[in-house]
Amino acid sequence: MYTQLEQRGAPRPPVNMSSLHNMKAANEKIAWLTAYDASFAMLVDMAGVDVVLVGDSLGMVIQGHETTVPVTMDDIVYHSRAVARGLGRPFLVADMPFMSYATRDQALGNAVRLMQDGGAKMVKLESGAGQLGIVEFLASHDIPLCAHIGLRPQSVHKVGGFRVQGREAEAAEQMLRDAKDLQNAGADIVLLECVPAALGAAITEALDVPVIGIGAGPDVDGQVLVLYDILDLTPGRKPRFTRNFMEGASSPLAALEAYVRAVKDGSYPAPEHCF
Repeated sequence: MYTQLEQRGAPRPPVNMSSLHNMKAANEKIAWLTAYDASFAMLVDMAGVDVVLVGDSLGMVIQGHETTVPVTMDDIVYHSRAVARGLGRPFLVADMPFMSYATRDQALGNAVRLMQDGGAKMVKLESGAGQLGIVEFLASHDIPLCAHIGLRPQSVHKVGGFRVQGREAEAAEQMLRDAKDLQNAGADIVLLECVPAALGAAITEALDVPVIGIGAGPDVDGQVLVLYDILDLTPGRKPRFTRNFMEGASSPLAALEAYVRAVKDGSYPAPEHCF
């Protein structure tokens, strides 16, 4: 009945929020990857990944859209449920898709759905000053939260494309304030996307919660990449911060294990992956 308690002494106990906070305190890097189905989820688990994200990036990677905007709650719930079936050790985070958290009641209902129907342990929402009330409201209902700042793909039409954020001093200072405010509002993790490495380091130093980067430099508490990118399954041009871990790997599992090692030992990201 008490599965988490029973597994605590297992060789591979499940990752939870306490584990992640302990990893930050111990300066142990946290390895995240996206996954969208049970088969890849099992491989990611076998490779030793700490956290799996069912990202709305599935809109581009799986569905062929140009942005994440068309992704629906039904899409995320379906893929999260599939991924949950393939996981044992990793902590599962699911994205709140575009316009699924515009009001407090809507946000709460959809977060509950992701956890009850989708099997997620935490929800992630693209955040800023405008979402502080939503974050605080969800946290007050014991919903584990990952706040996403920097480049926010759901706002791509508003900001004019996929571009590095926080290059200017004023924008960087605002992002640092937003990160602190989100932590104070109840965010358990902050994810930074496409920001200068120096800003990633400053935000990580300023926060008590784990800070995860995707294109945010080497000094954050952990890294996340899209699974299809690191396995060289994504056609065409890839973002600067990605790395093809299939190079020199004998199998997809070996590539995933190489990614985890590179995150843990700090060899990824290298300077060529940073802004």
